[in-house]
Amino acid sequence: MLGRCAGGFGAVALSSLLADPVYGKSSSPFAPHKPHYEPRAKNVIFLYMDGGVSQVDSFDPKPRLDKDHGKPFSAKINPTQFDNIGTTFKSPWAFKRYGQCGLTVSDIFPYIGGMADELCVVRSMTSKFSEHNSANFFLHTGFGVQGRPSMGSWMSYGLGTQATDLPGFVVLNGGLVPSGGWDNFGNGFLPASHQATVFKTGKEPLADIQPRESRPGAQEAKLGLLNKLDQGVLDRLGHVDELESAIANYEMAYRMQAAVPELIDIKGETGATRKLYGLEAKYEHTRTFGMQCLMARRLVEKGVRFIELTCPRIGGSDRWDAHGGLLKNHGDNARATDQPIAGLLQDLKSRGMLKDPLVVWSGEFGRTPFAQGSNGRDHNPYGFTIWMAGGGAKPGITY
Repeated sequence: MLGRCAGGFGAVALSSLLADPVYGKSSSPFAPHKPHYEPRAKNVIFLYMDGGVSQVDSFDPKPRLDKDHGKPFSAKINPTQFDNIGTTFKSPWAFKRYGQCGLTVSDIFPYIGGMADELCVVRSMTSKFSEHNSANFFLHTGFGVQGRPSMGSWMSYGLGTQATDLPGFVVLNGGLVPSGGWDNFGNGFLPASHQATVFKTGKEPLADIQPRESRPGAQEAKLGLLNKLDQGVLDRLGHVDELESAIANYEMAYRMQAAVPELIDIKGETGATRKLYGLEAKYEHTRTFGMQCLMARRLVEKGVRFIELTCPRIGGSDRWDAHGGLLKNHGDNARATDQPIAGLLQDLKSRGMLKDPLVVWSGEFGRTPFAQGSNGRDHNPYGFTIWMAGGGAKPGITY
C-alpha cells in the first residue's frame, strides 16, 4: 500500500517547495553534509568503460607479447571466463610515450595521451569476478550481487549535494546500460532519494520534465490545495522512509523543470569548446559521448556530487567486450571516447576546475594477453588498469 501511496503523495509533496524556497534544510536528504575530514575532491566524474578494456592494448604495454606473438602462452594462469587459453597475442597498436612523465599509451588513445601529465595510472587493479554482471556490481557496490548501494548513492547519502535544483547522483546514459542493469546505480538499503537519476542522450534527457498544465497558475493552484493533504498524511504517519523519499524525489523533480532545460542548452558554449569535446566530429558516437562529457562538466558546475557516464551504443560492437574482432571493437569505442575525455580534462584544467572533481576512468576488468579465437581476448580479472585525474590524485604517476 505504501508503494502505491508514495507515488501519489510524492506528487502532492511538490507543494512543500513553494512553502519553503530555502534549500539546504537539515530535513532535506539532498542537503550537503560536512564530513569529518575535508576531502580534496568535491565531486566524482566516473567514466565507465563497460565490457572490459584491454589493458595491454591501452595503458599497460607488454613488450614480451611482441616477442612471443603466435607462440603457446607459457605462463601459469588462473581460469578465465571461457578458460580457453590461446596463443600469445601482441597488441595491434603501437605505443609511445607522452608528456614530461613519459607515460606509455597506445595509439588507440592519442588525445588522452596528450593529457598524460594529469593522469594517475593504476595498473594493479583486480576483481573477484570474471563475469560481467557480478564484476559490474562489484565495482559499483563492493559486492558481486545486486541490491547493495552504488558508490554514487553512498556519496549522495553521506555528503549530500551542493546543487540546489538537481539530484546528487546523475547517470548520463550514452545508450548502453552496463551488464546487470539499473541495479548498478541503485540505492540498495539507503533511502530511495539517493538512487541515480538517469539522463538519456538527445533533446529530452528526462521524460515529462515540462509541466502538463497549460493554463497559467494551474500548477501552483493545484499544489497549494495538495499541500494540505500532504501535511495531513505526514502528521498521521509520522516518519516513514519510503514516503519521505518519494516526497523528496518529487520535490526535486519540481525544481528540475527549470534546471534541466537550462543544463542542456549549450548555446552559450563557444565554438572552440564544442570542437574540444568532439561535438563537430564526423563520427556520430564521438559527438554523442562528447555531449555527455560536456554535460558532466556543466553538472559539476551546478554542484552535482557524483556523475557517471556510460558508453554509447555502437552498431556491430558489444561495448569493450572484444572476444573477437579486437581491432574493430576497441578501435570504434576508442574513437568515440578518446577526444571527448581528453577535452573534458583539458576544459576542466583551463577553467581551474580540475582540482575539484575526481575523474575516474575504469572498466569492470581487463582482458587476457593471449588470444581468444584468432583476434579477440577473454576476460581477465587478475590484472587491469584504471586511471584518475584531478581531485587530489597525484598526476604523472603510474602504479
